[in-house]
Amino acid sequence: MTVCLAISNQSIADAAALLQKGQLVAFPTETVYGLGADATDAAAVARIFAAKQRPAFNPLISHVATAEAAFALGQKTPIAAALAAAFWPGPLTLILQRSSDCPVAMLTTAGLDRLGIRVPAHDGARRLLTAFAKPVAAPSANPSGQISPSRAEHVVKGLDGKVELVLDGGACENGLESTIVDCTGARALLLRPGGVTRDALAAALTAAGCDPEIDIAAPLGNDENPLAPGQLASHYSPNSSVRLMAKSRDGNEELIGFGTVQGAGKLGLNLSPSGDLIEAAANLFSMLHAADAVNAETIAIAPIPVDGLGEAINDRLRRAAAPR
Repeated sequence: MTVCLAISNQSIADAAALLQKGQLVAFPTETVYGLGADATDAAAVARIFAAKQRPAFNPLISHVATAEAAFALGQKTPIAAALAAAFWPGPLTLILQRSSDCPVAMLTTAGLDRLGIRVPAHDGARRLLTAFAKPVAAPSANPSGQISPSRAEHVVKGLDGKVELVLDGGACENGLESTIVDCTGARALLLRPGGVTRDALAAALTAAGCDPEIDIAAPLGNDENPLAPGQLASHYSPNSSVRLMAKSRDGNEELIGFGTVQGAGKLGLNLSPSGDLIEAAANLFSMLHAADAVNAETIAIAPIPVDGLGEAINDRLRRAAAPR
């Protein structure tokens, strides 16, 4: 049975001790809840893949408390330095070439010679990472391919009995996973849109004197090997089917609205009645969980603008609606 504890000095110490023993701990970040294990311990990392039923070819992100710790694991390029200075701590993952003495287990990176690394902004996550003092591999704390958890109860619902401890930090502020940028080439390569927008990335690169052009990774099929998490065609999926660009409810659908398109069905949910993309991003996974819980055959989603954070929201929705 999974234990769920509010964040405190004692629960942080308990979580760090469990990680030291090779066990799994779920913890909040500003994006979503992560399922953490010692990134340097292959046996511990294997427990993540088993608990999530995650394909072993899908790499994990390692989390550390400081940029200095991050660049001890991976090679600092001018692009990486510029983006880290602008957005760490925060919802940005950088793909770096592994350092020659990088202790992160090869299973964590799915055998790749590069790794994803992030410095989260959430106070509870940073306290845990500081207490543990080693990198923590942590994908989203949910069964593979399903809706990401933005609250502790979402973690318990999906992984009860498969994770020793959940640190409850309340609702995640951003509600969308991190933006992922490959920094190993001559130009930045956007692998996954997220909490840091493409325009913000370009502005930071320009300010640092780097090439502001950002290449976009081509979509992958479900049988292709990704460079980073969240690239598979089907991901973030509820049990119900998903219909996008819905301006009205069809039959017994559960319609999640946005802006002037009102929610309809048993719950009448609206990602943001005012049309605020930040609010919509924060509500997305929580409302998908709620709509899925009423067992509607189909969840319909109102149109979401594609500018700013809308790029990341639409990315998650397309993957949720993809054939499984």
